[in-house]
Parts: sequence; structure tokens; C-alpha cells
Amino acid sequence: MSDLDVVIKDAKQIAGGVRASFGALSASQLNWKPSAERWSIAQCFDHLLTSNKGYLPIIESVRSGKKQTRFVERLPVLPGLAGKLLLKSLDPASTRKLKAPKNFQPAQSDISASIIDDFVAQQEQLIEGMKSTSDLDLEKIVITSPALSFVAYSLMDAYRVIVTHERRHFQQAERVAAEPGFPR
Repeated sequence: MSDLDVVIKDAKQIAGGVRASFGALSASQLNWKPSAERWSIAQCFDHLLTSNKGYLPIIESVRSGKKQTRFVERLPVLPGLAGKLLLKSLDPASTRKLKAPKNFQPAQSDISASIIDDFVAQQEQLIEGMKSTSDLDLEKIVITSPALSFVAYSLMDAYRVIVTHERRHFQQAERVAAEPGFPR
């Protein structure tokens, strides 16, 4: 099984797990917060929708052969290093708290219960995009992060970043649902 096959399998498992764990919850359950400074389940998935959305046009430009190479993508060594550091920081096993960049902060108001279906639909788009690049050398194609314009990494690392980031917030959402005060 190739690295891409593993990532696609993980992405499918995350989508299935999200639907199974949160698909039947009401909007009030999805928007419940354990405390003012913590995110709700809905905010976890709103954040993922926002952050993953930036990858879709990048994948499409690579797939269609229209991707332009940017300066930061040409720098030797940096893309490989950036990908590894980002993956390590996003790993769900990491106990270090991270602050989402301002443009990736989730909505603060009530989020529609459709957020779970929206996430799963976007996940299917991402999986199709990943599959559409399976014949390319994903380790050699370098992209710029949709979050930070001065960070570049391989497209394969981008796919790994997507699922690692999703796993982190899926687990965060599961912890919210397991809180003693969570509305049943």
C-alpha cells in the first residue's frame, strides 16, 4: 500500500468516524462549549472546513498542470523540513496547544447542524483530489501552504498534514462530547 493509499484510507475513516460520532447530534449539542475559551464540536469542524478549503484549488492546479512554481517552493531543503515540522506540531499525540491563524479561526456564533455533512462532503472532494494526483510524484511536487505564504512542503506532506490535522480536531471534538456537562 502506497503512502497515498494510506492517507486516503485515513481520510475515509475520519469521514466515517465523524458521521458516526456526530452526525445525529442537534445544533445545540454541536455548538455546546465546555468553557468560553474552548471550542465546540461545530467549531472544530468549521475550522477544518476553512483550513482544508485552501488545498482544493492547489490540488486542482497541480492536477490540471497549471500550477505555477513560487519562489519559496524552489528553496532546497526547506520544503522537506517544513512538512516534517508541521506534521509533528499537528500530531494528535502532541500535548502542545496551538493557536489557529486568525483567518482559520472558527465562527463564534451558532453553526448549523449541517456542519458535519459539509465536512464529510468536503472530505469526499479532498479524497477525489488526492486520487486524481495518484500518478504524479507527490514527494517532488512542492506547494505553498494555504495558511502561511512563506511555508512550502511537498504535496504528499500536504495530504499528510490534512489528515493529521483532521485527526487532531476529531479527537478534540470527541473530548468535548465526553465532557460531563455535554447535553445528552
